[in-house]
Amino acid sequence: MPGTAPDPIPETTDSLPAEPAGDKAGRPGKGPGAAKGAAGKLSSAMARLHKLGLKRDVDMVLHLPMRYEDETTLLPIADAIHRAGLGLPVQVEGVVTSNAVSFRPRRQLVVKIADDTGELTLRFLNFYGSQAQQMAEGTCLRVRGELRGGGFFGAEMVHPTVRPVTPGEALPDRLTPVYPSTAGIPQTYLRKAIGGALSRTPLPETLPLPVLKGPLAQLKLQPLPDSLRLLHSPPQDVDEAALIERSHPAWQRIKFDELLAQQLSLKRSQAARRDKSAPPMPRRAGGLLTAFLAALPFKLTGAQQRVVEEIARDMGAPHPMHRLLQGDVGSGKTIVAALAACQAIDAGYQAALMAPTEILAEQHYRKLSAWLEPLGVTVVWLAGSLKARAKREAAAQVESGEAKLAIGTHALIQDSVKFARLGLSVVDEQHRFGVAQRLALRGKAEPDAAAPPDKAGKGAGKAAEAVPHQLMMSATPIPRTLAMTYYADLDVSVIDELPPGRTPVVTRLVNDARRDEVIERVHHAAADGRQVYWVCPLIEESEALQLQTAVETYETLVAALPELKVGLVHGRLPPAEKAAVMEDFTANRLQVLVATTVIEVGVDVPNASLMVIEHAERFGLAQLHQLRGRVGRGSAESVCLLMYQAPLSPTGRERLATMRETTDGFEIARRDLQIRGPGEFLGARQSGEAMLRFADLNTDAWLVDYAQDAAELMLTRYPEAVEAHLLRWLGGREHFLKA
Repeated sequence: MPGTAPDPIPETTDSLPAEPAGDKAGRPGKGPGAAKGAAGKLSSAMARLHKLGLKRDVDMVLHLPMRYEDETTLLPIADAIHRAGLGLPVQVEGVVTSNAVSFRPRRQLVVKIADDTGELTLRFLNFYGSQAQQMAEGTCLRVRGELRGGGFFGAEMVHPTVRPVTPGEALPDRLTPVYPSTAGIPQTYLRKAIGGALSRTPLPETLPLPVLKGPLAQLKLQPLPDSLRLLHSPPQDVDEAALIERSHPAWQRIKFDELLAQQLSLKRSQAARRDKSAPPMPRRAGGLLTAFLAALPFKLTGAQQRVVEEIARDMGAPHPMHRLLQGDVGSGKTIVAALAACQAIDAGYQAALMAPTEILAEQHYRKLSAWLEPLGVTVVWLAGSLKARAKREAAAQVESGEAKLAIGTHALIQDSVKFARLGLSVVDEQHRFGVAQRLALRGKAEPDAAAPPDKAGKGAGKAAEAVPHQLMMSATPIPRTLAMTYYADLDVSVIDELPPGRTPVVTRLVNDARRDEVIERVHHAAADGRQVYWVCPLIEESEALQLQTAVETYETLVAALPELKVGLVHGRLPPAEKAAVMEDFTANRLQVLVATTVIEVGVDVPNASLMVIEHAERFGLAQLHQLRGRVGRGSAESVCLLMYQAPLSPTGRERLATMRETTDGFEIARRDLQIRGPGEFLGARQSGEAMLRFADLNTDAWLVDYAQDAAELMLTRYPEAVEAHLLRWLGGREHFLKA
């Protein structure tokens, strides 16, 4: 029988080591205020532990060391001095021969210790009076740190770890853990708190024996208690390199359990979604969807048709669709979203499309309203920049049900916006929204409006549980391993084919020193009737980065190309000005657009065939790929010039080489994941809470398949073990994995 996870401990100070009260200099407190000060410090320590996420004993047990210090051996001072300058920490022991505060060149404490083989100087630039007293002459000190010097002034340690000992005191027989911490929580306090939690926390096995002997037999997993004790307190003869590289069998057990918790939570979320009601929206012949397809001036690609079928099938079911639509830049995701909206409108419901920027939201509005309004569909746009009256009018159309499709930014999820009958929510560039924002849009469906009729056809069904269908879109392809790990609760559709007529974009790297040649290239492109993007990473001068700015570049291009119309757009422009500039560029009233990354997504100008990206080494791969996707949308050969400033860092060189070598979004995403890791790659997806702490998908991807198999078996046969495992690993954070 599977065991249960330990109960959360009461959030009191009883289980924590007390901190000594004292003044700022470290002197013991005196008088009646000392006890109060001690309680205040304890409360402060508790708050800091909570900031680290350490609220339960089991949280402390799972707070694992980031590295170790070897305090198991001592070197004679003379032998240690021979290692000075090697950058390796050493441990010595000696008696204090002098202790003095020096004021040149600044206030510092200088302590000398000696043993039978030599003398060593300890230097402290920041110190309390209590520390000076701790190292009084005649005291035996055990000291650990990196040795410097060894020349005229002799060898010294600056700010070493110091501990008074009795001569001949036994050395520890285990490595000393160093934990991730925060200001105000010293390692000694953290070690004592974690040691106490480890000694009193039962850790029953949450993996049932048939699972360990079945799908996980090949892994030969160590028992969790043994693994945790080894990682918190490794024996002297442990393979320290395997600990640091996290390849030790003890680490394998920790990583597997963490991945299993994530898979259990996501799969349980997916199953729970199927228990909820959603308005079934089967396709209706002869309706809006049919008319829309007939009016399109082009034919859908095979990939688009396949994806449309997958979405249509989901929307026809009585439980909520929860689908991620992936497609490379320019693959035609917007038309797929429009067809899904048509299906919802045909069924008598409203649809909402939320985008992360006003430029992208307005681009969607212009495109979809041009397609749908001639067919009698009212489409409204909601954004923060709208005047109050326009915003009220749009919100009123949404609330009355007159508007069948609402497109906007975060303005869609404001309390003042109420839907009459929301049946489909679409989130574009979903990784740029937080979990709460995506849930807020889904929550805009009134239960009685979204619930389908019951079997008798009377009123709403399970009204309280009804939710709209949800379609999330991303132009940043997600590698398979990442999708398996973070999106296991989603059904995934992929548009892996570009529409005909899209020309491949040629990518070239250009040193910043050749700026004049690049400007001449811009002149030639404009003379041929083509338009140009020039993208900069900043809009004003930064002394720290010394980058060319958008404003400065705009002024340079205006002066160098007086016969051309040059525009400037950036995030700090008033929305109306920004919209006007974008409209002029779209209408070809501007030949050159200088911009920051506000044009990263959504801008569609087929006549633009040249893009210059300034300081390309400062951009991430996903951004570079998105930006490059703004050109190559017409029939003319398109070029993307990545201007860089030498010398390039290894990471910068790797990024630019990737961009030159491939235009395949999935390959770029795979390399981006290798460079940045899943945390940065996913952005706001997990709100920082539920990211993997221990497993690394670059090295541990092979464990995901085992975790999935074990999760499916446990969910089917061992529900008690599932609860125990999730309580241990996720506590109250499981909701972050459900959007």
